[in-house]
Amino acid sequence: MSLLNKPTRAKSGMKRAVVRALPEADSTARPDVPAPFKMPKLRPPVFADRVVDICDHGAIGDGRTDCTQAFAAAIKQCADNGGGRVNVPEGRWLTGPIHLRSDIELHLQEGAKIWFNNEPELYLPSVLVRWGGIECHNYSPLIYARDCRNIAITGHGSMLGRGEAWWRWAALQERARARQYKIASEESSVERRMVVDAEFPLRPQFIHTINCENILLEDFTIAEAGPCATIHLASCQNVTVRRLHIRATEGPNTEGMILDSTSNVIVEDCDLATGHDCIVLQAGLSTNCSQNVGPTENVIVRRIRATAGQAGFAIGPCVFGGVKNVFVHDCKFDGLDSAIALKATRGRPGVIEGIHIRDIQIGQITGDAIQIATEPDAFDKPRGAAALFKDIRISHITCDQARQAARIAGMTDASLSQLRLENLSITAEQGLSCAAVSGMELIDLRISPRIGPMLSLKDVQNVVIQGLNIAHSRGVFLDLRGRHTRDIRLRGEVSDHARPSIVLGIDVPDDAIVHE
Repeated sequence: MSLLNKPTRAKSGMKRAVVRALPEADSTARPDVPAPFKMPKLRPPVFADRVVDICDHGAIGDGRTDCTQAFAAAIKQCADNGGGRVNVPEGRWLTGPIHLRSDIELHLQEGAKIWFNNEPELYLPSVLVRWGGIECHNYSPLIYARDCRNIAITGHGSMLGRGEAWWRWAALQERARARQYKIASEESSVERRMVVDAEFPLRPQFIHTINCENILLEDFTIAEAGPCATIHLASCQNVTVRRLHIRATEGPNTEGMILDSTSNVIVEDCDLATGHDCIVLQAGLSTNCSQNVGPTENVIVRRIRATAGQAGFAIGPCVFGGVKNVFVHDCKFDGLDSAIALKATRGRPGVIEGIHIRDIQIGQITGDAIQIATEPDAFDKPRGAAALFKDIRISHITCDQARQAARIAGMTDASLSQLRLENLSITAEQGLSCAAVSGMELIDLRISPRIGPMLSLKDVQNVVIQGLNIAHSRGVFLDLRGRHTRDIRLRGEVSDHARPSIVLGIDVPDDAIVHE
């Protein structure tokens, strides 16, 4: 039967979802599903059978005595003797920055609490970091490692970032980032990119590793947010992150984990509640002098529970080096602004490809269940080159409530391509909207919008729609707009009692729809 009935119009609207608690993680989730790409075998670092206790270097766990020098001395002694474990016993340990060295495992015993001093001057002299996609010299992160091999933070202890004293700097952040970008564009030598400035301050990260290899982060708890991003791994290789508990819901830009130009990574069995994206993949930001940024690639994210933050899993917006070969599966997201967000802005070009996301349970969120978007750059390149999205596969997603089921937005001169959404079951205020996509498959979707059409497509080409469950459709099934819309192929049967309508904009070619 023909799907084309009399055109109808629907009103727009939305309401905020009510967030509820997420059930405990399902221990029966499938373990170690093979990645759909060749994933290197990861082996966590192994350390010498040597233990150095911070108490042997004068540390006192009373929460008042400054233990900065004790941490530094214990790490140095252990490293100088071939590496091993630096032990942090039960107690409250007040400290300034902790700098790791190669072959060092910082181990937090159960009951150990590291309290970081929140006086900025203690985090000088400045060190090399990557901040906002650009390498520069800034205040030291709370825990820092550069050019290290075989490093770890382990144990069932906890760390408190005490970041509130730094958060007031966020009001100056955009101006500070603009200055940072200007310095990086004009100064080719990274060692001379000094951005520590009282008038233009950039907040340091909680844990930041740069140019490191063989990293293990395991079992510990972040019980309080730091100044900025919680865990930021930049230009690193061979990383294992597992069984972390991160509670960083307050403060601006307190992402849970940022993987930035980092390859060969497994993140698993973590519990996250953050003030920004829970897990985000990036790959540097282009300037006139930073053309050597590497990709983020070969990443597995599995069995993650995220209950607060902006997105449960995100890519972008800084993706100059590219993001590819990513597999996210068996995760539970609830109480977030959005669940899955792949985004890039003009002026920050790169390729996002080979992204596989499946078996995600989404509870109630206030924004988009799925977002894939190229958008104008609000920084300083509004008409710069756009990122390229291709080979994106998202399947077996359920969502109890969202503002919009999916928002997919390319641009007329920078369309998205090779997208496949399959077996989605989403209840939302609005359905799926899509603009400027060339090559997309929508297979076996069960989308239940409260208002508006199930599918709104504009300026799209080569789209296959198959197996949509529209038995309960009360209005518009498909709304087509845009003079570039063509080759929309409808496959499968439609229930006789549903009789959904299709709206064609006046600028849509008459032969845009093909019934198969």
